[in-house]
Amino acid sequence: MEFPVQTANPAKVETACLVVPVFKDGDLLPAATKLDNASERLIGQLIERGDFDARLGNVQLIPFAPGLNADRLMLVGLGARETCQEGAFRKAIDAAFTALASLPADDAAVAFNDVPVPDRACDWKARMVAEAAHRAVYRFNDFKSEPAPVPSLERVTLLVSEGGDADAAREGGRIGDGIGQGINATRTLGNLPGNVCTPSYLAERAEQMAADSEGALTTEILDEQALEELGAHSLLSVGRGSAEPSRLIVMKYQGADDPDEAPHVLVGKGITFDSGGISLKPGDGMDEMKFDMCGAASVFGAVTSVLAIRPKVNLVAIVASAENMPDGRATKPGDIIKTLKGLSVEVLNTDAEGRLVLCDALTYAERFEPASVVDIATLTGAAIIALGHHATGLMSNDDDLALDLLDAGETAWDRAWHMPLWDEYQEQLDSNFADLANIGGRPAGTITAGCFLSRFTDKYPWAHLDIAGTAWHSGKQKGATGRPVSLLTQYLLDRASDSQVEVGED
Repeated sequence: MEFPVQTANPAKVETACLVVPVFKDGDLLPAATKLDNASERLIGQLIERGDFDARLGNVQLIPFAPGLNADRLMLVGLGARETCQEGAFRKAIDAAFTALASLPADDAAVAFNDVPVPDRACDWKARMVAEAAHRAVYRFNDFKSEPAPVPSLERVTLLVSEGGDADAAREGGRIGDGIGQGINATRTLGNLPGNVCTPSYLAERAEQMAADSEGALTTEILDEQALEELGAHSLLSVGRGSAEPSRLIVMKYQGADDPDEAPHVLVGKGITFDSGGISLKPGDGMDEMKFDMCGAASVFGAVTSVLAIRPKVNLVAIVASAENMPDGRATKPGDIIKTLKGLSVEVLNTDAEGRLVLCDALTYAERFEPASVVDIATLTGAAIIALGHHATGLMSNDDDLALDLLDAGETAWDRAWHMPLWDEYQEQLDSNFADLANIGGRPAGTITAGCFLSRFTDKYPWAHLDIAGTAWHSGKQKGATGRPVSLLTQYLLDRASDSQVEVGED
């Protein structure tokens, strides 16, 4: 998708659809005022007569507007001016692009630059527009004999008022375009069924990304023999009951001016299907366990965004991938396994398998002497009980790193919530027979899962993102969301040595 920037009177812009936001009180923004003046007060009259209710997210399409060069005019409600914060802005643009995606239009022009969002500059607004466009046109038709219609929208012009910062809008659009690509790449991987998206498939996907990157990305794949020789017995234990071989996937991007600069490491849980193993899950909703690799999918998505944006940062992406199935070779409750770090783990529940693949991946990350390590996983149902489907759970052994991720989430509007990782919780993992157990009981299940991972992260600053509540939607709208690609990419942009790729504030 293209996101050109244009500084012009919106009434003169030629486009299939011109999108203009409107406040509920009828106080028109500069772009809307120019359109109103050029169209015989069309917008003002619609509001005054009550023909358009500018409540937040309400959309009205006007097939023809006199005095305008656009084929169509679309009004989008912003609600009350005093409530126009980041969330309201996002809701308005999402509504606009959902409506645009249903039109037979391959281009549109949007006038969201002059919407006043406190502490958010032109580049942030342009980025949000570009991300919303990508999310709205996404369709997953890979397995349908009669695919749903694909939106024709290919070009979105970002209109900037005279005196506005066109360069900032252009940079924000570029970043939003890259992040949007990563979000949709993550959604596609998450939506693929488990009989297609296997650990081997993910490995092949990483190799293809490297081949397509013109040298910007390198990939190393550790198969089961290599993992056995390495001593990654915990990762291997999860896939013992599956016919699909496990993989550890390593992708490297070197964008910093100094190739020896310490990299930032992303680690993704890649359980391509989670039956629960011997501790078998109930059948209701088990089909959604193909989404148990959404942590890995978000790492792939973040790499996709980085390759599109090319920030000056060094990145290592690690995906620990296995399929958790029950058979005669599967790990059993009560089994004791040895991790790559050398710690022994008593497996009390084979459905707590994500931490068993992640702990070896986190130990493997030590060899890169990282500046930071962030793991991403659909780890615990308890995270949904604690935070619902709005916030990602965040735990960390480093307060500065936690704050950096929280700030990135606020900027990206892909928010996380900091949860405690106190020593008092660690004793719930005590085992009579091994160094630690893989579960700590029902109380504070999300936190004790983080405590388990923390035992393997003493060599570097580390944070854990539990995305069980944010990685996918259930029910009628079932599908991967692409979260937290935006948060992760913003975190990496903030670490970049080149400040020009950062999305700033006023």
